[in-house]
Order: sequence, then C-alpha cells, then structure tokens
Amino acid sequence: MRQTKYTLLLVLATIIWGGALVAQSEGAKSLPPFSFNLIRFSVGAVSMVPAFIYMDVKEGVLTHFFDKTMVRGGIVCGGFLFAASSFQQIGMATARAGTAGFVTSLYIVMVPIFSILLKKKPQKSLWVAVLMSSIGMYLLCVDGGLEFETGDLWLLGCAVFYAMHIIAVGHFAPKVDVLKLSCFQFLVCAVLGIVPMLLEKPALDAVWACRYPIAYTGLLSCGVAYTIQMEAQKRVNATLATVVMSLESVFTLMFGMIILHERLNLRETVGCIIMLAAVFIAEFFNKKRAKKASKEISQY
Repeated sequence: MRQTKYTLLLVLATIIWGGALVAQSEGAKSLPPFSFNLIRFSVGAVSMVPAFIYMDVKEGVLTHFFDKTMVRGGIVCGGFLFAASSFQQIGMATARAGTAGFVTSLYIVMVPIFSILLKKKPQKSLWVAVLMSSIGMYLLCVDGGLEFETGDLWLLGCAVFYAMHIIAVGHFAPKVDVLKLSCFQFLVCAVLGIVPMLLEKPALDAVWACRYPIAYTGLLSCGVAYTIQMEAQKRVNATLATVVMSLESVFTLMFGMIILHERLNLRETVGCIIMLAAVFIAEFFNKKRAKKASKEISQY
C-alpha cells in the first residue's frame, strides 16, 4: 500500500510537470531560456524556505541546512538539474520537435543502465516497462522518420543529466531533509544561471509579462513537484520512478488539449495507452516483489 502511495505521488508530480511544459512554452515567448530558468528556480528556492522552517518548528530539525551530506547532495542534484535544463533549452532551438521529445525521453533507458553500472541492478520485470515506455514515447513524439540534427546532441546530453539527477535524488533523498535538499538544489541552479542571464540581458517588462508562467513553474513545478519526487524516491527505486515520470509527455499532451485546444491522432493515442500500461505493469510487479519480500521476512 505504501509503495502505491508513493507511486501516485510521482504521478501527481508528472501531472504538474506536464502543465509546466505548456507554461514554459508560453514563457519562452517573453523571456530568453536562461533568464526564465534562473527566475523560476529562484522562486522555487524561496518558496521552500517557509515550508522547511515550519517543519523544523513542528517536527524538530531533521537535517541542518549546511550539513555535509546536505551540501553535497544539493550541489550534485542542483548541478545535474541545471545541466539538464540548460542542454534542453539549447537543443530545443535547433532540433525537430518530435525528435527532440524522443531524444530527451531516452533517460527512461539510461536510468536502469546507469543503475547497473552503480551496482544497483533493477528487477527484470521493470525492463519490460522500460521497453514499453520507450516504444510509447516514440509513437507519441516521432511523426515520420527519426532524423537527427545538431541540436539532438544537446538533447542527448539533457537525457544523460536528467538520468543522473534521478539517480542522485534516489541516493541523497533518504539521507537528509527533502525540503531543504529541494531548496538547496534550486539555489545551486539559480547561482549557476547568473552569468548566462547577464549575457541575455532580460528586460523587466519581459519578466513582468512572464509572471504567470514563472509563478506556475517556480511554485508548482519546482517547489511542489521536485519536492514530491524527492519524497517519493525515498521509497520507490530509480527505475520505477523513471517509468512513472515518463508520463510527463502524456500529461503535457492532455494540457495541450485542454488549454491550447490541440488534438491527438491515432498514433499518439496508441503511444499514450502503451505508456500508461507500462506504468501499471511496473507498479504491479513492484508490489508483487514487495509482498514476497515482506512474506519472507515474516517467516523469520
């Protein structure tokens, strides 16, 4: 039951991220990419401060903000998140939209591969879900041939860094206060974005015009969704988390239908169904394994 709870929390995070991509596309009309990222990560960091102060007062201090593990985790997670976001913004400028979505989603496959290299071998049943998610993502994103361009190399780098971020969160989140870790990673992202933002020289009028996308992506996408991810990955392994988070593209399409009045064709619909089925299969086998482990422990 607990596993299902945390899987559903990850689904909630992907729903928020699905809406965030629509907000980001609107924000890109007013602000250049690095400026938008710095401001939204700053908003995300500030939004976490009242939350962890309240929890410190209510529950007691779980981890001090400048604890060694906290600092190390914040720098590693924040560095990977900044790199992934930056590579994505650069790549999107030149890559075909469909190919870009598919290449970015390759983190679905990279996470279990990296996990093996780190001697955290995923259960065999999850590989079925990973393969299904990849096929579903291909149908969802790629219309026609899979043509690669220069920008796709940046997006491939984005996929690598997103995969590393997921693994890093799975490593550090169980060891520290996730509210503070979430805040710390956003601070790192904001600091790393200062120089690129100065080069872009955004106008204050552009920032104000972008206030609603910034509010959504800063408060909900960063402040809420990434914190949910960290809390959930205390209990859910990285490969299962990856399969669930791949639903972000499905929810992005749904928000596009609701807000932008877009429509799904048959190929995209089949892709969505396959990806949803992959999540149910992954959760089913994960619960089955958890029950088996619990039964074996109770026998001793």
